[in-house]
Amino acid sequence: MTVTPRAKPEFSTLRLMGGLFSYRRGLFVVNLVLWGAFHTVPVAFAYAAKVLFDRLRLGDLTGAWIALAAFGLARLARFGVFSAAFTLWIDLWYRLDALVRRNLLSHLLTAPRARRLPDTPAEAVSRFRDDVNEVAQYTEFFTDGSGILLYALVSFALMWSIDPLITVVVCAPLLLMVILVRFLSNTIRAYRRRSREATARVTDFVGEAFAAVSTVKLAAREPMMVAHLERLGETRRHAALRDVLLTELIRSVNTNMVSVATGMVLLLAASSIRAGSFTVGDFVLFATLLPRLANSMTFFGGMLAQHRRTGVSFERMLRLLGDAKPGQIVEHHDLHLSSEPPAAPPPPAREELRELRAEGLTALHESGRGVRDVDLVVRRGEFVVITGRIGSGKTTLLRALLGLLPSGGRITWNGRAVEDPASFFVPPRSAYTSQLPQLFSETLRENVLQGAHEGRLQRALDLSVLAPDVTQLDRGLETVVGARGVKLSGGQVSRAAAARMFARDAELLVFDDLSSALDAQTERLLWEGLAEDAGERTCLVVSHRRAALLRADRILVLSEGRVVDQGRLGELLERSPEMRELWAEDEPVTD
Repeated sequence: MTVTPRAKPEFSTLRLMGGLFSYRRGLFVVNLVLWGAFHTVPVAFAYAAKVLFDRLRLGDLTGAWIALAAFGLARLARFGVFSAAFTLWIDLWYRLDALVRRNLLSHLLTAPRARRLPDTPAEAVSRFRDDVNEVAQYTEFFTDGSGILLYALVSFALMWSIDPLITVVVCAPLLLMVILVRFLSNTIRAYRRRSREATARVTDFVGEAFAAVSTVKLAAREPMMVAHLERLGETRRHAALRDVLLTELIRSVNTNMVSVATGMVLLLAASSIRAGSFTVGDFVLFATLLPRLANSMTFFGGMLAQHRRTGVSFERMLRLLGDAKPGQIVEHHDLHLSSEPPAAPPPPAREELRELRAEGLTALHESGRGVRDVDLVVRRGEFVVITGRIGSGKTTLLRALLGLLPSGGRITWNGRAVEDPASFFVPPRSAYTSQLPQLFSETLRENVLQGAHEGRLQRALDLSVLAPDVTQLDRGLETVVGARGVKLSGGQVSRAAAARMFARDAELLVFDDLSSALDAQTERLLWEGLAEDAGERTCLVVSHRRAALLRADRILVLSEGRVVDQGRLGELLERSPEMRELWAEDEPVTD
């Protein structure tokens, strides 16, 4: 099965946001009401200020004091509304934020069938961080929007009641700005996408650089690495600058529109002020309402821009999820924020392996390389080795068999079809050590056990020939190994990963070129200890090393993605030129 890019998912940003808001509908409605009140109360400030100045002009001190008291009460009321609204908004924000992240992680970890990240791990982190934050920011626009819209309508109505002509003239430029933002929305979206992609390239390179520190030092290529990082940073700076500059330019123009609008009020109302039909209080009302009204227009222009940016974020998250339906991003689940989380699901029941069989197993990369029509049989207690030259498809074969790559063909366990290898080949059925094992920046003990029973620890260390190394570490099993095991040697990392596998006590042990990081003596001890351990061990091993080939019950020779021969070592050395060449290449060097 060829791995091909997935089609761009069809989705509606508004529909997804609606699904998100309905998660805690009551909390969302209360937020709408409170923030609506918060944004509308300033109309009372403006009207109270108008009455105050009108009363003072007429010499009505009592009315002026009443207006001033109303102004102060409105201020206090707004402060109280803000306190309640902010508390509930934080609750809503983090619930919706956590829900989206929970759904992303859940699908990546538990969805059936093999899947690959469409981009780098750094890109995936960016989806969880930046893109989820974009969705949360759009949520803020919605909760504020109803109140700001109500403020704009009431303000417009009040100004219209005083002078329709002035109202239309001063509001028209503000409305034009909203239309301009709408016109620029595609540009805003493109700039945001480029900024996100440039940021992801920087974080991806930094992650790769940390993983390759030793290689870079040995090659003395530090200046080249720094120069490349500078180029990536410069590209990111330009992309971010365009994104931010356009947004800030729109905001700046909207802000300056207030000064323009205030000047226009003075010009248009000059004759009316002299005639007394346009009072100082009316001017104060216009001057008080216009800044917030301009901000309202800016807000809705920003909301249109944020809609585009949120669409980009949803698109990026759906690309990360691959075959997920768009609605899965906002599916409703209990987050257990105020209750105990449910117990972890139990591991699958142990099932003794009698025979594992793959028929017509095919997995091709986009380059066309991979494995084709591979038949494989592993029986209980066997030590089966897959060998071949670099690029022959050994790792691809293992990963396809275990469901770590999309593949075609039929896989059976004890004669029963395995429908979803990705979820089937897990402990206690199977345990796997990859060619480049990953450790976490925790203690060695935690890296080996990872939830396994403590009683299996010593046996796992002995089988992996790691026990002697533990005694040499400063803090023994409590040594923190660092990111990706950077504080350990390559061989120690491989054996720690093997110990982690042995701690699971699985029916099938799968090794992908484990011995390539081990010296001959350590490798020999590992295979001998595994053979002498109690119980029948079923092992599927990728290796070209003699220690593994000599122990093999059966060897599969791969070439260009196909099994070209199989059998015991002696038989293959007699009839297979490919096997003889591989055997000769691993001949030990003698003085």
